[in-house]
Amino acid sequence: MKEVIAVVRMNMMNKTKKALTDAGIDAFFVHEAQGRGLGFVNRKVIQGIQEGYEEAAALLGEKGNLYPKRMVTVVVDDDEVDDVIQTLIEANQTGKPGDGKIFIMPIADSVRVRTGEVGIKSIQ
Repeated sequence: MKEVIAVVRMNMMNKTKKALTDAGIDAFFVHEAQGRGLGFVNRKVIQGIQEGYEEAAALLGEKGNLYPKRMVTVVVDDDEVDDVIQTLIEANQTGKPGDGKIFIMPIADSVRVRTGEVGIKSIQ
């Protein structure tokens, strides 16, 4: 089993939810999150540096704002991982910075609390 974690834009959540359910992935979690990537730099700061303002250069080294995101978590059998990843990419890719990230992590085991089922049976 694998855990697929996707960090996506807030405004893409409805599209992501629909894409996952249309792909037959009905069980997932969604969490509110905040974060930032390496590429978010205020263009006005860059312009200030180019114009020779030293205070603008000093701002460049500071950490930027955290942006609201959604974190989608899906646990699936190993053979479903590629489909989940492709579905998430198709639903969220705009070609612009901030489209998100997808992380894949192994899951050692799982247990359905209600029935005691373990392993893949517990998530199906």
